[in-house]
Amino acid sequence: MDALKRMTRRKRNRANRVRKRIQGNTERPRLSVHRTNVHIYAQMIDDIDGRTLCAASSVSLKLPYGGNIEAAKKVGAELGRLAKEMNVELAGFDRGMNRYHGRVKALADAVREAGVKF
Repeated sequence: MDALKRMTRRKRNRANRVRKRIQGNTERPRLSVHRTNVHIYAQMIDDIDGRTLCAASSVSLKLPYGGNIEAAKKVGAELGRLAKEMNVELAGFDRGMNRYHGRVKALADAVREAGVKF
């Protein structure tokens, strides 16, 4: 098996392992993070009703480059502010196929600093 297939399989397994334990609802939504090379996206999702409660991204904040830790911190702070406006104090963190490291960790820390616990 070549390296690309092995890496893809590991990412898919990691995403499944994370998502099988997290179910978002109105009181405790799922905080989902999607990371690309250039941007980072985060949203609070109510899985029972199937709707997004609030979302923030480096695109919506019109950041020139969203592929660094500073941009992730800004996106996390914005998402935390939006969540507090909606009276969301608890969330389940869904890092998807990403490791809890770098930009994903910076976003999570910024959301925590805004007052959302997970």
